[in-house]
Amino acid sequence: MVVEGTGNEILTVMAEGADRPQDTTYRAPVGSVDLSAFDDNGNAYEIHACHDCLPWYAEVALVEGEILVREWHAVGCPQFQQLIQD
Repeated sequence: MVVEGTGNEILTVMAEGADRPQDTTYRAPVGSVDLSAFDDNGNAYEIHACHDCLPWYAEVALVEGEILVREWHAVGCPQFQQLIQD
């Protein structure tokens, strides 16, 4: 899993906890997570847009010969927080 962001924003958001409303607007800092593009049987996963944050998008990445789906979310997005905890 890869988490990217600008500076200490990711650590700041994680430290703030869920009590504060998180910024999930287009101006929110973003982070990415790399996910497998295929299941164990070789079937491609379906990709659906995130309804929790506005800056969400996905791209296909080739990392060390493996095809991955890189999802970008607002750092404060609940789905992003769940993905980086797993």
